[in-house]
Amino acid sequence: MVLTIELNKRQEKILSIVKDRGPITGEQIAEKLELTRATLRPDLAILTMAGYLDARPRVGYFYTGKTGSQLLTEKVKKIKVGEYSSMPVVIQESATVYEAIVTMFLEDVGTLYISNKSGQLAGVVSRKDLLRASMGKQDMNTIPINIIMTRMPNITYCFKEDYLLEVAHKLIDKQIDGLPVVKQAEDGKGLEVVGRVTKTNITKAFVELARDEII
Repeated sequence: MVLTIELNKRQEKILSIVKDRGPITGEQIAEKLELTRATLRPDLAILTMAGYLDARPRVGYFYTGKTGSQLLTEKVKKIKVGEYSSMPVVIQESATVYEAIVTMFLEDVGTLYISNKSGQLAGVVSRKDLLRASMGKQDMNTIPINIIMTRMPNITYCFKEDYLLEVAHKLIDKQIDGLPVVKQAEDGKGLEVVGRVTKTNITKAFVELARDEII
């Protein structure tokens, strides 16, 4: 993620020149500012990497016409799940509700993913599911987790290659806290959990992006 929206005075002058006279070469910009090409090189690199300017060989620099907010929006749209997903917490479907509660407490997560004997995603269980199960009079050591879990194919999931913004929309639409990140199983018959993406992951991505934009 790159670079600054708060431009310095020289960078603002460069933008003004390119807006008025682009396409224009680096040498011509340097001449107008009465500076050397070497002095301007870092500023031109920043403006190009940030998306304010574009450059074409043997043509020069030209203004993209994009505002800082437009550039930020474009960067948000390009973030993929794999860049911010975290490690999943997976338990076997043979585990009990009590074991699931202990695991959730020790790992400090809001969702557990359940795998079958083949290591494929079989279900998902949330804090609400476990709380609901614990309110009954049954012994939680005797209740298999697969009794209360949400099963495939009723699980919303995503892939590393998906865009984070699309996942954010899914979390809002489904009113859930996170999704399993999956990949196709080697036998092609199911999905394996390789990560998780939560509201916290998404918040972290947006905070880091905003921070990078104002450094």
